[in-house]
Amino acid sequence: MAVESPLAPANAPRVRLGLAKPTQEQIVLLITIALLLAFGFTLNGFASLANILNLLRSISILGILGLGMGLIVISRGIDLSEVAIMAGSWSIALIEIQKGVPAGWACVIALALALMIGIVNGVMVAFVEAPALFVTLAAGFVIYGLAFWFAPAWVVYAPNDAPALLFLGAGQLFGVPMPIFVFAAAALVMHLFLSQTSIGRFIYAQGDNPESARLSGVALRPLIVLEHALVALLAWIAGLVWIGTTGSMQMAITQGTMIFDVILVVVIGGISLVGGRGSVFSVVVGCVLIGTLLNAFTIMDVNSEVQNIIKGIVLLAAIVLDNWLHPRDEETARQGD
Repeated sequence: MAVESPLAPANAPRVRLGLAKPTQEQIVLLITIALLLAFGFTLNGFASLANILNLLRSISILGILGLGMGLIVISRGIDLSEVAIMAGSWSIALIEIQKGVPAGWACVIALALALMIGIVNGVMVAFVEAPALFVTLAAGFVIYGLAFWFAPAWVVYAPNDAPALLFLGAGQLFGVPMPIFVFAAAALVMHLFLSQTSIGRFIYAQGDNPESARLSGVALRPLIVLEHALVALLAWIAGLVWIGTTGSMQMAITQGTMIFDVILVVVIGGISLVGGRGSVFSVVVGCVLIGTLLNAFTIMDVNSEVQNIIKGIVLLAAIVLDNWLHPRDEETARQGD
């Protein structure tokens, strides 16, 4: 509300009363801090250094995947095949290692497979103009079938004699698990990419208003292909960390709720579903909030069904908060959003 004196000149500055609407990242950060303090005082062992490091390590893979999903959601898209890309490409690579292929070449095979799938997804969305939701959903099913064709097992184990392959997931640096460093490095690179490069600004412009971005000269079709390729690259990195952490790759995760957990941390962190809003910080705070909840649930021995219910409620709350903070105006309504 603006308050203006009747005696003030017409061009005098107006005094605005009331507080600015907080951002979703700020709200989630405050909630996370409150939960950390509450659990730290009420749960035995929660505030220990070992448990905090375990919490951060446990969210690292989710966070790396969330960076890719955040990128694609900022551009007003979605990729439901990200977890399948991670599991399928690395399952085939581990099978090749068991057949005698050197670990280094197997990593290259997994990367090539992941990028190929990402590029195909991007081409289908950008040039065929098929909806990203259905393209990536179908890609997930195709990857699942092909991976089982080449690696007909639920679990494919990594070799024990390839320490370099396992280091990013199992190693430590200064007593800190390597997955935390990988997530931090990926987050820093993604932040610089989105905030300091022209391509990053184009991604935000595409998400904010694709038609205006196209009219201003942004080549949207190659940009969409690049976005899906970057999602696949981050899925490959997450898979490399996963293999080191667990010593295997489980195809069962493609049929589980992991992809929805990735979407959850992106949306709850503040990356708007209407596109063009959010940042890497959104993914980080979303991951820390969900990681805090799941870690506390584990200590309290809450069963998985109750955890899924709570995650669903949190996701719905995040969507409602997103709609409150970013109301859909007449222009987005005309765009069919």
